[in-house]
Amino acid sequence: MRAVGLIVEYNPFHNGHLYHLLESVKLTEAEAVVAVMSGNFLQRGEPAMWDKWTRTRMALHGGCDLVIELPVAYATHAAEWFAYGAVSLLEATGVVDAFCFGTESGELAPLLHAAEIAADEPPRFQTLLRSRLDTGTSYPVAYSGALQAYLAEQGYADAASFSFDTPNHTLGLHYLIALKRIKGAMKPYTIAREKAQYHQESITDGSIASATAIRKLLLDSESLEAASPFVPVSTYWNIQSSASGGVAPVSWERYMPALMHKLVTSDAASLASYRDVSEGLEHRMLNALPELGEASFAELLSLLKTKRYTRTRLQRALLSILLGHAKADFTPDKLGSGVEYIRVLGFTEKGRTLLKRMRETSSLPILLSAARPPEPCRYLNLDVRASNAYMLGTGGSELSASLFRDYREKPVMI
Repeated sequence: MRAVGLIVEYNPFHNGHLYHLLESVKLTEAEAVVAVMSGNFLQRGEPAMWDKWTRTRMALHGGCDLVIELPVAYATHAAEWFAYGAVSLLEATGVVDAFCFGTESGELAPLLHAAEIAADEPPRFQTLLRSRLDTGTSYPVAYSGALQAYLAEQGYADAASFSFDTPNHTLGLHYLIALKRIKGAMKPYTIAREKAQYHQESITDGSIASATAIRKLLLDSESLEAASPFVPVSTYWNIQSSASGGVAPVSWERYMPALMHKLVTSDAASLASYRDVSEGLEHRMLNALPELGEASFAELLSLLKTKRYTRTRLQRALLSILLGHAKADFTPDKLGSGVEYIRVLGFTEKGRTLLKRMRETSSLPILLSAARPPEPCRYLNLDVRASNAYMLGTGGSELSASLFRDYREKPVMI
């Protein structure tokens, strides 16, 4: 059974995701779809609007056959390690023949050329990168500029003029770098995004909008029906069900009391020990606290944001503080050692067949429950703690029923 892998967040699963899934199946001639999906916190340093089990149901109803979890250690990291964790997991299953990702251009060749160079990060490239970072340029823009300059020096004309700093090109490049570094056997494919670009807040089509636009629509609108034209019926059912229970949609604002507690009880040295808090950001955070009016997350971001400190970087740093993610636990050596297990969040009947094969082909232990973890299990412990923190903001009536849900929840079966 030929399987294609997708790297997703599905926050929520919408019509654009459905298009990508169907086109991926067609392009790769796959018979099954394996999705590696972020858990309760996402790559841009945000809580997911819906918990990972709700989003797993969206994925399975939308056409995925097997959903596995990208641990929070990778899911909330910048592109390099987000991609490394996701690609490593798909490769580790032993059943995924190809993986397909969306890009702004739909062009694979320039990304492949760039990945060949960037995977080893030669000294000249590192020099070009450092020189751009020293000017205060954000990391994604500095990385793209350094890569373009280096490729031009090396005579790669097609890749040198390519825009690597757009969101999907950045992720796509790092997917290919990760594949090269792990010496993976999966074949990469890409599909051009249609009608709505990543993070596009405006809606310009009657049926396809970005996840960013849909989330904004749900937060701004008094009616869930506003999102219904842009999502499959099954997704809309899940959105309605979560809203009726008062559990979702979840946003950063629900976590402000817990975050503020951490901020006001920490000194600069303590804040600087957290992942993504560097270059004096700890002092900027402490200096911003007396300026807060309503103590909203939006206001805090506004006070902290600069050219160097982008919104995404700030959100990741604040999330690290909220979750207690210390720098010492996320060194390149530790992240580079890879994930120790494959956590299954859900499957269909076809996915069950894949799971049987995976028991023979997987290079990692397969977990259907967090109750019996393998050793070592440092990433699983982080996931359980992150899920507990997430549940504090879901608004459920009984907190005790939500805490340590990872230990009780069985995979979603469709």
